[in-house]
Amino acid sequence: MPISVADLDTPAVVIDLDIVEANIARAQATLASHGLNNRPHIKTHKIPALAKKQMEAGAVGITCQKLGEVEVMADAGVADDILLTYNVLGDAKTERLAALIRRLKRMAVVLDNEVVARGLSEAGKRHGVNIRFLIECDTGYGRNGVQSPQAALDLAREAMRMPNMQFEGLMTFPTAKPETRLWLERALQLLGGAGIAVPVVSGGGSPALKSCGDFPMLTEYRAGTYIYNDVMQVTAGGATFNDCAMTVRATVVSRPTEDRAVLDAGSKVMTYEQHYAKGFGRIVEYPDARITGFSEEHGMVDLAACAKKPKIGEVVSVIPNHCCVVTNMMDEVIGVRRGVVEAVFPVAARGKVR
Repeated sequence: MPISVADLDTPAVVIDLDIVEANIARAQATLASHGLNNRPHIKTHKIPALAKKQMEAGAVGITCQKLGEVEVMADAGVADDILLTYNVLGDAKTERLAALIRRLKRMAVVLDNEVVARGLSEAGKRHGVNIRFLIECDTGYGRNGVQSPQAALDLAREAMRMPNMQFEGLMTFPTAKPETRLWLERALQLLGGAGIAVPVVSGGGSPALKSCGDFPMLTEYRAGTYIYNDVMQVTAGGATFNDCAMTVRATVVSRPTEDRAVLDAGSKVMTYEQHYAKGFGRIVEYPDARITGFSEEHGMVDLAACAKKPKIGEVVSVIPNHCCVVTNMMDEVIGVRRGVVEAVFPVAARGKVR
């Protein structure tokens, strides 16, 4: 007998499969229209079945952030072309990387310093495999990455001199204008002048996906959040609330005052991340309500601006600020279509942070 979404116990993380599929198709069409390969980032959902949907829609491969995610996706047969966008350090990790290189048709990593390059080269020698690598470039975000186009050239040259190292290109996050374009143009000019081929230039970020055509040097694009979307993505202009597939179903368990409600979903389900967003999620049924904070199992809601207010026992749907964090909190995500449960997806790569 079909299970209605209304019958689900709370808190529950629900994804609307019609919206998920529309988001996948839209992103694929956008990238294809600009001649870009789509390499979706699975850290948003961590679910092999959804990664397979992305591959079936036309993706050339997937992106993972940690080796544990790669192992889960490889075990599930999701893709035979995987990019790992994180520095790999230490024998424990390079041993696992070498095993994955043997299993997959193409496995590539990124690096932004000589220490990582040296460790990868030594692992390649030990195992008799070549390490495909991209240079990670900090084009303005202030996270990992070499700090200048000249540094990209210098590191590429240095790593290419090491045994078993195969240079494949450049990678950056996010593709923000105009800094990223100018940075990459200069790096490509320097690499070309040195006679170094750059087959891959990998950009990324869901908020900038619509403007991917402004970066003609890119060959592929990595985006993750777009499959679900969230308040942060809407705030950044990358989606509308109608494009948000993920909601957290939560019950109002208390109304201590006229203007305060408490939900049964706290920081162990949702997230304190905000970036440009205000508050800590959007309640679909009460858009004037404001989620003001969490304790571990409680979500505090300010109802002062609401003409109509929820009652104790009422179930509401919350679009979270950042869907990627919510995914990693849950053992399972429930797929629904037109209000009926269609699938229960184990979050197979949950907690795979090594």
